[in-house]
Amino acid sequence: MNEFRQHPAAPAQHTRDGTALFLDLDGTLAEFHADPAKVRLDPALVALIGILRQALGGALAVISGRRIGDLDRLLQPLKLPLAGLHGRERRDASGRWHCMPPDPALDAVRPRVAAFAAGHRGVMLEDKQSALALHYRCAPDWADAVHAFATELAAETGSALHVLEGKMVAELIGGNADKGTAIAAFMAEAPFLGRRPVFLGDDRTDEDGFRAVNAAGGLSVKIGEGPTVARQRLSDIAAATEWLRAFARVAAPEEPGR
Repeated sequence: MNEFRQHPAAPAQHTRDGTALFLDLDGTLAEFHADPAKVRLDPALVALIGILRQALGGALAVISGRRIGDLDRLLQPLKLPLAGLHGRERRDASGRWHCMPPDPALDAVRPRVAAFAAGHRGVMLEDKQSALALHYRCAPDWADAVHAFATELAAETGSALHVLEGKMVAELIGGNADKGTAIAAFMAEAPFLGRRPVFLGDDRTDEDGFRAVNAAGGLSVKIGEGPTVARQRLSDIAAATEWLRAFARVAAPEEPGR
């Protein structure tokens, strides 16, 4: 098991040129909801993210399983560099989009996935166009059935689709992008280039990001319980928010009210 500190300090290199900050959203910045469309971010937290982005010279990005349009809605009025769909779509700091097209195999399985959700009370299908997510937060007893169904369906497509397992969700998705490849892509571009990456995440889908950050000599921070390759840990969303406030107090001490 890797060693980690329960209450990591803010990065020592907190200057405008020293840190590149990457943040997951659901489970890291916001509590989960049975319906992902009903998740909201605290406006004070959005403002804090804006302060941090300015203090870091723009080197802050959100890395999520959500689509970029959904992230923009949650983070408004900010217009941040973003990676959505676990790295399958990305908007860089200059505003350019980098997208993988949806795998055609998703169209073939979509009716079966919809029928499965309709036939299992409490299971909800989130159709992201480039991914199909089966949420069972309202029906945890269906966990085994959901994962077995998704795994079997992915196997039928050969190597076209695979299953991403998260907290109370199984997601059918194609392509080989992940949160680690998204972070690596940002780190190859200004204003992230040459900085030390820091990534806060909570879920199994964030482990790829932790690995990428660890390999780059950065700071990986797991939010909550569970096995992880992250080097450090914070107990929950409240602790993560306080960590970001502490970081802002050091990185942007001139901000009013800090």
